[in-house]
Amino acid sequence: MPRKIVILGGGTGGTMTANRLRRRFSEDELSIDVVDRDGLHVYQPGLLFVPFGLAQAAEIVRPRARQLRNGIRFHEALVDAVSLDDDTVRLDNGTVLDYDVLVVATGVRLQPEETEGMLGPGWLDRVFTFYDVDGADRLHGALEGFDGGRLVVNLVDMPIKCPVAPLEFAFLADWYFHERGIRDRVELVYATPLDSAFTKPVCSSRLGFLLDDKGVELVTEFNVGEVDGANGRLTAFDGRELDFDLLVTVPMHGGAAYVDRSPGLGDPLGFVRTDKATLQSLVKPNVFALGDATDVPTSKAGSVTHFEGEVLTENIARFLAGEELDACYDGHANCFIETGFHRALLIDFNYDVEPLPGRFPTPAGPLPLLRESRLNHLGKLMFQWFYWHGLLPGREIPGVGPTMTMAGKKRPAAV
Repeated sequence: MPRKIVILGGGTGGTMTANRLRRRFSEDELSIDVVDRDGLHVYQPGLLFVPFGLAQAAEIVRPRARQLRNGIRFHEALVDAVSLDDDTVRLDNGTVLDYDVLVVATGVRLQPEETEGMLGPGWLDRVFTFYDVDGADRLHGALEGFDGGRLVVNLVDMPIKCPVAPLEFAFLADWYFHERGIRDRVELVYATPLDSAFTKPVCSSRLGFLLDDKGVELVTEFNVGEVDGANGRLTAFDGRELDFDLLVTVPMHGGAAYVDRSPGLGDPLGFVRTDKATLQSLVKPNVFALGDATDVPTSKAGSVTHFEGEVLTENIARFLAGEELDACYDGHANCFIETGFHRALLIDFNYDVEPLPGRFPTPAGPLPLLRESRLNHLGKLMFQWFYWHGLLPGREIPGVGPTMTMAGKKRPAAV
């Protein structure tokens, strides 16, 4: 009898893991079931470009089932609950899946309802998010009709998917309004609950000038308590207010709803407690997690999911063989940061090493680190092709592995 793998989530992490396992094990050795609430796979980095007309919503969405290799069963259903006691998953259509290994890859859930007034008057009229397909598409229409005024970009709280995406939006907005010839009529404001624009101190010190250069007002430690869409006003818990004509918000994020209904599986925010080096859960040895669904202390970014996927697949194979797991994931992440005008930055870091200047992926480059370049912008655009044709099918990126290398990076001189 084949061993049974159940993967919750058919996004980047779940699809990649299923395909990697299918390439490694035959159907006689392993049965694989993937569960997701809908049948549409979204290339999430593309959501950033939709509001500016640089991508169409239809271009970044494909059927989930078609991204899975032959021999993988796909279930379009909501997860009702996971029972850790008897190793089963109950779906909302009544199906019960039993497993030898469970992989949690259900990402995060946007929670706009957690902020008072966000879904009230003004929602999808002058209050938008680009973190889902519908919101990004509607925001495109709003930007086309925006002829001037105060545009506020705000993230409500951390953690969020792709922490630099709100900043990228502000930078692209600066470019977009320049292209339209109305930049002098638009006031751009970036409001964050953090004490700086970037989540990494090195990025804040080296890249903070970008906001000044682009004329983006920075408002820090702004913890939103209420959104008044009708009157165009954000109010922080400390009483400060920000007026807006158009608000682009990143709502609170939490784990998938079924995690709360599955005793012991997640933390109070709905994220799975996970060993940060092996990606085995801390709740039961035959449960693994990756991507945005975990509580590991690194960015909730696509590159993290990709690097974790390589480690996770190997460790599932080791677990099934009764071998010791490989504690080799070091928190490696990298990210292109669009800065507008066909230029982008690239950062590469892990749990212990902050972004450093240099070249990537080798000392010969070709991509510069912590420096704007057109090549980085082209790299971000070209990655979409590789995502569909290389990453999701379970192939490797030549020269870029899950463990961060110091090759090409320049450490700052000791003080």
